[in-house]
Amino acid sequence: MRPLERSDLIKAAEDRFDLIIIGGGAVGAGILLEAQSRGLRTLLVEKHDFGAQTSSRSTKLAHGGVRYLQAAVTRLDRGQWALVREALRERAVFFRIAPHLARELELIVPAYRPVDLPYLYAGLRLYDLLAGRHRLGQAKKLTPKEARSKVPTLKTEDLVGAVAFKDGQFDDARMNLALVLTATGLGGVALNHASARYLIKENGRVVGVGIKDELTGDVIAARAPMVVNAAGPFVDEIRRLDDESAPPLLATSSGVHIVLPGHFIPENSGLLLTRTEDRRVVFILPWRGYTLVGTTDRPAPPSDHPLPTPEEVDYLLRHAARVLSPAPTRDDVLSAWSGIRPLVAGEKKAPTARLLREHVIVESESGLVTVAGGKWTTYRKIAEDVVNYLDRTRSLGLPPSKTKELPLIGAEGYSEALLSELEKLTEPETARHLLSTYGALAERVLEFARQKGELAKLLPGHPHLLGEVRWAARFELAETPLDFLLVRSRLAYSDQRAALEALPAVVRVMAEEKGWSPREAKAQEEAARRWLELAP
Repeated sequence: MRPLERSDLIKAAEDRFDLIIIGGGAVGAGILLEAQSRGLRTLLVEKHDFGAQTSSRSTKLAHGGVRYLQAAVTRLDRGQWALVREALRERAVFFRIAPHLARELELIVPAYRPVDLPYLYAGLRLYDLLAGRHRLGQAKKLTPKEARSKVPTLKTEDLVGAVAFKDGQFDDARMNLALVLTATGLGGVALNHASARYLIKENGRVVGVGIKDELTGDVIAARAPMVVNAAGPFVDEIRRLDDESAPPLLATSSGVHIVLPGHFIPENSGLLLTRTEDRRVVFILPWRGYTLVGTTDRPAPPSDHPLPTPEEVDYLLRHAARVLSPAPTRDDVLSAWSGIRPLVAGEKKAPTARLLREHVIVESESGLVTVAGGKWTTYRKIAEDVVNYLDRTRSLGLPPSKTKELPLIGAEGYSEALLSELEKLTEPETARHLLSTYGALAERVLEFARQKGELAKLLPGHPHLLGEVRWAARFELAETPLDFLLVRSRLAYSDQRAALEALPAVVRVMAEEKGWSPREAKAQEEAARRWLELAP
């Protein structure tokens, strides 16, 4: 792999492109790969880091959405029905193009009233049937004893039974990054920490974007005949750069997750709670050796740094305590974070839990194309729809989409059998971590760390190697310590205290790699520390 130098990327961004994308979350990164793989020279700009906002703060499930199926059935909602079917088809794509980042996960749905059990079973059988040939298994009824054998921490008091079914789980942050890196490998250009400050217009048409390098303050002008606004929760903000009077497309909400120690849930089974205070669902899932609990749903404005409220954390702890023994407490919370959902506005007084997760594509009079809504699992179909829209409306004559089969970085040559080879070179925990993070590149990352004399652990009790910091800075577009701690390693999302402990070592390695002065390194560390010390 060749090093990705930011100075080269900045210089390249000043060239002329076929397409510029604003927003580097799942949808923006998906469009970058879709467009570049179909022959469009494409530039993506992201205000923060790739996927560091909503797209790395999901529930980590590649799924059709049981809640959306419930809405489809109970409210005869054809839109939700179509969304579930589409998402279940797209779920299969995750396993095909990123097998190192996605896996099957068994979910247990406990029932505490006799009337609930047949209802849950029928609904989850329908969920599996909708997946057709892509289904992962068949829903099964469980006795209380069988449910407890799968989830030993599950409370059995008043439990009448459970239903088990299979769904998909994936590493959202690394998946987002893999989309970007795969696209750049095909010749695309992607800039993080680069914000769209204004739109360039000629004869009333958008023909480019004024971009501010947030790391240096420099402003450059990038030009392209097509500009797509894929800024997630911030699409309305970008639309107002085009037209100050543009009406809002979104009704945003916050989704909070908390992370607990791993002993609350087994490695291969999770819980889905369907009877909650606000009629949402709550998941309790295994995640990279931890327990992930989420999510809430409350109206919230777009924010660069959304924070969980104490009430939202208490909500999740309260629901977890109803089904887990021992019950988790505030002292068990290792990390808590909030993501802002870009929900397409429906009826004005509808709660956010009922607003559509379908996506819409709209074009302004000046030619700015905006894509809004959608969900992580359908990112690829959204991207395909956007590029197909551009192809149709601009008569581009593009070849068909190939992203259903295009392996992401680390997927080509990947096999679970690689684990035994890695275990000959390093301890089992590190081997599993490297394989599930880098896929087929895991041995190359390990050898890179050995060559640099950085095989030591980043910090005790965690599998990350010191050499991964340098790898991220050189080959994965990590420009700040938070880029590594949040997206490349996910350490800040799983354990904030551990991320704070690792911060000095991360800064030291990145300072060497980036050539920071002592003053610059101190500023970077202080900025990261302020973010990491924010707590609900």
